Amino acid sequence: MSLDTADDDLNLLDDLLTKAKSRGADGADGVLARSISLSHAQRLGEIEKLEREESFDLGLRVFRGKKQAVVSSTDLSAEALDELVDRALAMAGTVPDDPWCGLADPDQLTTSIPELDMVDSKEPSGEELIAIARTCEDAARAVEGITNSDGAEAGWSHSQVALAATNGFSGGYARTDFGMGVSVIAGEGTDMEGDYDYSQAVFAADLADPATIGTSAGTRAVSHLGGRKMPTISAPVVFDPRIAGGLLGHLMGAINGPSVARGTSFLKDSLGKAVFAPGINIVDDPHRPRGLRSKPFDGEGLENAKLNLVEDGVLTTWLLDLASARQLGMTSSGRASRGTSAPPSPSPTNLYLEAGTQTPDELMADIESGFYITSLMGMGVNGVTGDYSRGASGFWIEGGKRAFPVTEMTIAGNLKDMFRNLVPANDLVFRYGTNSPTVRIDGMTVAGGS
Repeated sequence: MSLDTADDDLNLLDDLLTKAKSRGADGADGVLARSISLSHAQRLGEIEKLEREESFDLGLRVFRGKKQAVVSSTDLSAEALDELVDRALAMAGTVPDDPWCGLADPDQLTTSIPELDMVDSKEPSGEELIAIARTCEDAARAVEGITNSDGAEAGWSHSQVALAATNGFSGGYARTDFGMGVSVIAGEGTDMEGDYDYSQAVFAADLADPATIGTSAGTRAVSHLGGRKMPTISAPVVFDPRIAGGLLGHLMGAINGPSVARGTSFLKDSLGKAVFAPGINIVDDPHRPRGLRSKPFDGEGLENAKLNLVEDGVLTTWLLDLASARQLGMTSSGRASRGTSAPPSPSPTNLYLEAGTQTPDELMADIESGFYITSLMGMGVNGVTGDYSRGASGFWIEGGKRAFPVTEMTIAGNLKDMFRNLVPANDLVFRYGTNSPTVRIDGMTVAGGS
């Protein structure tokens, strides 16, 4: 399979939608996703897999009045598509009404599809992926103190999406993804610690050096050896950039349109209010060139412009698709995300917390006793109340510097307070889909594990 089928895929969807309309649908949309991927894994220098996969998946959503149904198929034969339409229409006749469902009005659709530089024309060979993973793992195992490896991986994929609807929308885009990573173990007996590092990019040229990633993973693992538990105190907590993005994830859950509409978000009454300190900006930018989550339009064919979700500390908008926007009496923020087996739902794209002015060292300089966190465990976050409790490990801060490793700790607080007290450093780097600089939050409860 080659991914030069964009026009054919849109024609296929158009025929499918025409068929659905002719058989009784009031409206319909469809999405067709194709992907080619090559993946490799090795451990201790021995190849564990080298796989190439080609896949496609089609989803059809039909409307009959205020009822909707979604069906999907991996069979694109004429007979299968006929059955797909009939099954969708039959389902739509039996489900309860959904007063908020429906396609966009034609005047809501985007009128331009920007070029976002999302496709690297070079496909790596299996040998190239093997060499990347080997270099990565060898560098990690070469770090003094590393005693074992969980393995290294390298991979590539090229995907293509086509979306069409009976309201007149028809469009598509493609993207490539390259990735590599390694996980290793340091120490022996009862004092063993593991850690990892990885790099992901749309273009191969933007990947980090494999040896650098490997050395980083090994160094991280060794640095955790000899971890202690600390007594319970109220202290400043500093989040490493690799995990600080998780705080943005909790914010996204709280400003997600359906959660707000159901009244199950601890921020449901905070629109237009100060949620963070002055100067804090949180941005979602789907049009970032070579961004890991970039896309030129949303999952309902709407324009998906860059948004300042939080501006100067103030929450400016919800994450909305059409359905949640209608339910809240608002306008979609162009954040619909679409798979093939469910209706659209809102989600962020390239999300980031803007950098502050202090270096990480300056951010910690006045902390006499605190916790620098490099790893979080557990899912102790209540989206209704904002209560937050997670297992954590990392390093104890003494005299403004990281002093020694700590493990089996718990941190607790409430996200409302945490957001208000959050201070970012100046070390923002775009490495992931969600990116954050180092952040400091004062006044959290830090406790040693049982």
